[in-house]
Amino acid sequence: MSTNVAEAAEAVVPEVSKGERFRSYDVDAFEVPGGREEDWRFTPMRRLRGLHDGSAEPSGSATVEVIGEASVETVDRTDSRLGEAGIPGDRIAAQAYSAFETATVVSVPAETKLEGPVTVTVTGPGTDQVAYGHIQVRAERFAEATVVLDHRGSGIYADNVEIVAGDGAKLSVVVVTDWADDAVHVSAQHTKLGRDATLRHTLVALGGDLVRVSPTVQFSQPGADAELDGLYFADAHQHFEHRLFVDHAVPNCRSNVVYKGALQGVDAHTVWIGDVLIRAAAEGTETFELNRNLVLTQGARADSVPNLEIETGEIVSAGHASATGRFDDEQLFYLQARGIPEDQARRLVVRGFFHELLMKIDVPEVRERLESAIEAELEAVGA
Repeated sequence: MSTNVAEAAEAVVPEVSKGERFRSYDVDAFEVPGGREEDWRFTPMRRLRGLHDGSAEPSGSATVEVIGEASVETVDRTDSRLGEAGIPGDRIAAQAYSAFETATVVSVPAETKLEGPVTVTVTGPGTDQVAYGHIQVRAERFAEATVVLDHRGSGIYADNVEIVAGDGAKLSVVVVTDWADDAVHVSAQHTKLGRDATLRHTLVALGGDLVRVSPTVQFSQPGADAELDGLYFADAHQHFEHRLFVDHAVPNCRSNVVYKGALQGVDAHTVWIGDVLIRAAAEGTETFELNRNLVLTQGARADSVPNLEIETGEIVSAGHASATGRFDDEQLFYLQARGIPEDQARRLVVRGFFHELLMKIDVPEVRERLESAIEAELEAVGA
């Protein structure tokens, strides 16, 4: 076989494992996606506003404000800590890494417990403006902290977020994407967990025209525990897409994924992809992933694809589940039979649907804000 033929044959061989996914900091190492690739088939490419093909050149800047007790640094790309949590796995993530001017590093020193939350507010570059960013959150050995990443404002924004939890660290990260209606946000979120580290990651999507977030969790040492929760509420014409990859590469780690979403209005579209890989060396793994979607009106669509790849039989447990449906008629009947009007009964069902995840958010101000946002969504549809 000639060299050219061999190279062509190699180029069309698909990935046999998510663990073999190509990663690079080099934008040109990735082909421009056309929308038919597995990673992009649900994404409305035109609404990415050029983030995927290189035509979205930086024209503004996002602002980052940090409030809390953590150490905050503004660094350039030569800082040796950047990239520790993961390498970009698609063209937009590589573009964001190559285009950011400065990165924000939020650190919690070793053996330090922060009493209050650290809030990192990211404000978009403005209407039709393009910006790229990079944020790293670090909890050093045996540190404990809660960090809120709050996104708001307008613009077209792509970024990489790194979360590094050292040995024995306990880190809670709440990511809120509450953008203006015109905003486009594509975010790759890389997490690296040390020995016996604990992560509670909650992702909330409420605003924006198109929001696509890809959280990846890498277990680097045994004994780590990751809880990944998500809550999203899409209105007419909004596109919310969440693509998770949990990589169990070492023994005796645990992960649990629970994402819930509600949709209402014409062309409201949500996408949830949950990939869990248990490698051959990851004996003693315990993992489960769940996605549930509640469709409130006609014309809304939810896509849900859980994937579980297991390379060893020496595990504790592994499973996944997915469900998409409308209101439970039995629940509505039960409530109405007790004298509760239909509109109030529908509200109660939706509140109950999200209650479990809301109660896990340990920042009261954020929880109350999300509860109010859900009420506003229900008011809009007259539920």
